[in-house]
Amino acid sequence: MGMTKVLAEIPALKASYTTGHIFALPANITVSTSYHCNSRCKTCNVWLLPNDDLRLDEWDLVFQSLGDAPYWFTFSGGEPTLREDLPEMVKSAYDHCKPGIINIPTNGILDKVIPPRIERILQFVPKSELIINLSIDGIGEKHDEIRGVRNNWSRAMSTYGQLKDLQRDYKNLTLGIHTVISSYNVDSLPELCEFVQRELKPDSFITEIAEERVELDTVGLGITPTVEAYTVAIDALLESLRDNQLTPVAEVTQAFRRQYYELVKRTLREQRQVIPCMAGVASAQIAPNGDVWTCCVRAESMGNLREHSYDFGEVWKTGKAKELRRSIKAGECHCPLANAAYTNMLTHGPTVMKVAREVGHSRAVAFLGKRDRRPRRKTPSGG
Repeated sequence: MGMTKVLAEIPALKASYTTGHIFALPANITVSTSYHCNSRCKTCNVWLLPNDDLRLDEWDLVFQSLGDAPYWFTFSGGEPTLREDLPEMVKSAYDHCKPGIINIPTNGILDKVIPPRIERILQFVPKSELIINLSIDGIGEKHDEIRGVRNNWSRAMSTYGQLKDLQRDYKNLTLGIHTVISSYNVDSLPELCEFVQRELKPDSFITEIAEERVELDTVGLGITPTVEAYTVAIDALLESLRDNQLTPVAEVTQAFRRQYYELVKRTLREQRQVIPCMAGVASAQIAPNGDVWTCCVRAESMGNLREHSYDFGEVWKTGKAKELRRSIKAGECHCPLANAAYTNMLTHGPTVMKVAREVGHSRAVAFLGKRDRRPRRKTPSGG
């Protein structure tokens, strides 16, 4: 099962968006494992939120209800690796849903715990690509200052080195660096980009703009940089990537990232949805307590899985879910949330055509056919 399955589902997802009726479950699911976190980031107060986390047996029922709809899972937090049963959670999702991609961000602090826990996950998901994104917001003391934890930098570097070693034995492990661009580090991003490319040499280097989110309890903190400062920082990032020798798949992926960065600039400048937002249709997030959200920026529940027998499809069709989709489609919100934005771009014809023109048709085809590993599966449908 590969990216071609996602493309095959796009007509059903677009029909859901256009009509307000549900013809498919989301292809992109973010699972918030817990709000527990051992970071004290200046850009995030998630560690202050109350915890009522779903147990492993509850998550198993949720994944069973999702079936083979999701292609992409993100297991986020808080800090997801704080859950001792994270490998079993991921295994449950893999066994029930057979996703093509599983993404796990981490702060890297638990350098004695994270590598063996990730290796256990790798043993559970042999036919999925596992992406581990290490969060780095600065170099050395700058990183520790933003993240609010002494020795975070040294521990993260230790974790990174051990994960690099794992790649020798597990070819389905992709190791990335993830940077949140905020008002605290926007001016030093060029220096960080140079360090990442020269010293760390990750498989991918992605950035996301710091947002004021309900989920993170950051509304009103002023953490989002100005569009002018963000533009300078992103142009420096793109310049640092210019001479990289890329595989066809990596080249297409980077082309989509360039489109995302332009999308962020326009969203900040124009304060509107630049392309249609498919959150609540093609993508969704599940909170630690089982609330289902369209996205983590609004963090408005369309229903709680515990109250609906852990049946995702039932929650996905509630009256509240319909109202949230109407609101999003009417443009009553706008944001540059990366996770939703990439799904939005993949379902937006003009954006896909821009990428195809930039990298060439043959490379685009190579990207779309890259991960065909399993037989095509029936698209979930509903009322």
